[in-house]
Amino acid sequence: MIFNFTLLNPSSISHIYLAFSGAQQQHLLIKTPLKINPADWDQEKQRPKNIYLKNFKKLNSKLDALKISISRYLFELKDKADKICLKKLQKIVNKSCRQAESDLVEGSLLHTVDTFIKSRLHLITSTTEKRYMVFFRLLRRFEGSQGKNLMLDQINSAFVKDFIAFGESEKYSVSTIHRTIHFVRTVLNFLEKRGVHTFVYELELPKVRKIKRVVSLTENEINRIKNADVPVHLKAAKDWLVISCYTGQRVSDFMNFNLDMMEILDGKPCLSFVQQKTQKNILLPLHPTAIQIMTKNENQFPKKISAQKYNEQIKEVTRIAGITSLVKVRKRNGFRTSDVLIPKYEAITSHIGRRSFATNFYGKIPTALLMDATGHSTEQMFQRYISNVDTERTRSLGNYLEDMYQNRNKIDNQQQII
Repeated sequence: MIFNFTLLNPSSISHIYLAFSGAQQQHLLIKTPLKINPADWDQEKQRPKNIYLKNFKKLNSKLDALKISISRYLFELKDKADKICLKKLQKIVNKSCRQAESDLVEGSLLHTVDTFIKSRLHLITSTTEKRYMVFFRLLRRFEGSQGKNLMLDQINSAFVKDFIAFGESEKYSVSTIHRTIHFVRTVLNFLEKRGVHTFVYELELPKVRKIKRVVSLTENEINRIKNADVPVHLKAAKDWLVISCYTGQRVSDFMNFNLDMMEILDGKPCLSFVQQKTQKNILLPLHPTAIQIMTKNENQFPKKISAQKYNEQIKEVTRIAGITSLVKVRKRNGFRTSDVLIPKYEAITSHIGRRSFATNFYGKIPTALLMDATGHSTEQMFQRYISNVDTERTRSLGNYLEDMYQNRNKIDNQQQII
């Protein structure tokens, strides 16, 4: 016996029906209390077209829960060699559709993950809890796609294979798929330490070469920005952008720079402050370029701007400065991200200064000193901010190719004249 979801009214809001078919009973229909506009229904995937809108997310969760409940009932019938009881079936449908969320079966992966998260609430931050819940909800969607509760003894190499296939079909990024499996591995290791046998050793992932894409501004580009003639309303954003490239701080920190933070160390002006994110004490010598900007601004830092306004204005500043070369970035398209080529000024955000500082001074200044300035605790974290592509060699190759093309055109034109 197999079943699927279907709509009977193609022109207006329709109830979702369960359609059963099998050797013994054909065309059995069970009406559910769930409704949807046919225009929003994906018959192939048996769910709403957009499962990320609030209402459709809830509807999809109920459909997943219903799928699991019905599958469990049909499995029990097969095991007992019984026939379908319409009254029992309708009762399962009504109960499943009434519940806000499906029950967590004891001994299942989801029940274990839920227990793990609750046991760590006093040890983790709210941000970590939110990240864990993202993994939990993704695993719940996977369970719905499988039409069954995933028990702990099923979390093995086959689970990894199926979950990767599910993630790829749903167009999740490789990092999202792998991080979720890493989280499952963490949960299973948690159980192993408490004497529960699992197949955690089977949760191996294929090696994926990570391509590090760091968009940063070169020193030449920073100079072009510094010398760019911008409208008065963009001057503060331009000055802050240049300052950020020579201080390496987050917008939450550099936008609060003020004269009260100034200290003189061996005759050199420094800034003493506490980073908002890390609460680290930073004593940062001011780059001569930052001092020049302050001198032109009556020995003051530029006017403070909101982070949102700053992000908007620096894109316009860099466009005016001619920072228009194409860069590859990951950009959100609907509810997924993909690689796209865009002009560099469109990729500029408030974090560009921090990345540019790390990239431009890496290898020229001892890494330990740079990390003191940025506040990174480990070199591994610091390395994430560095663009390791030798762009100067690439530019030279590009210039050679362009020159050869121009010379070839000149020769061709001369031959045509002759």
